[in-house]
Amino acid sequence: MDDLITFSIAVFTGFFAITNPISNMTVFLSLTQGADTKTKEDINKRANLIAFIIVLVFVLLGKYIFELFNISIPAFKITGGILIFYIGFEMLQSKQSNVKNIKHVNIDENIAVSPLAIPILAGPGTIVTAMNFVSSAQPVHIAIVIAIFGFMSLLTYFTFRLSNLIVKLVGFNVISVIGKIMGLIIAIIGTGMIIEGIKLSFDLMTN
Repeated sequence: MDDLITFSIAVFTGFFAITNPISNMTVFLSLTQGADTKTKEDINKRANLIAFIIVLVFVLLGKYIFELFNISIPAFKITGGILIFYIGFEMLQSKQSNVKNIKHVNIDENIAVSPLAIPILAGPGTIVTAMNFVSSAQPVHIAIVIAIFGFMSLLTYFTFRLSNLIVKLVGFNVISVIGKIMGLIIAIIGTGMIIEGIKLSFDLMTN
């Protein structure tokens, strides 16, 4: 039971850091600026639902994706860890990650699919994080990952819905600080994945 609680906390921390609802809230506001309330609500719902489905597919089919492309778990962890570290490092440098760089987008409901669902909410970092947690997990761990990401999707939905109020109460400076803290956590998670991948590689070589 203690192991499951520790695993759940690690999954929640990883998803919260990489999806970062507070920072992504400002992206949502900029993309939907000038849209009416109903349009914002529709975009919000679609974006989070699509993001959840994308991550769900990778969580459930990750093992088969590995086998199809002959991807080893150590290689995945090392490469994924580098990607996660890079995203976190750019957040610490107050840069918007090029992995999910956003250009000007016309206001229509298609932005719910791209760029909001992909790559903002379910970008490479989110997918790598999810697949890392289930790469060698038991069914109960997979269920925990799905449940926690579902909770994160709900949390992101309500954060976007209350975005105007939150910005007024908190201010952009506090949001910027939160973004840097999340960047540090993401970089640490990435480093941990790299170390774990290297250890697994040595274990495979010695066995």
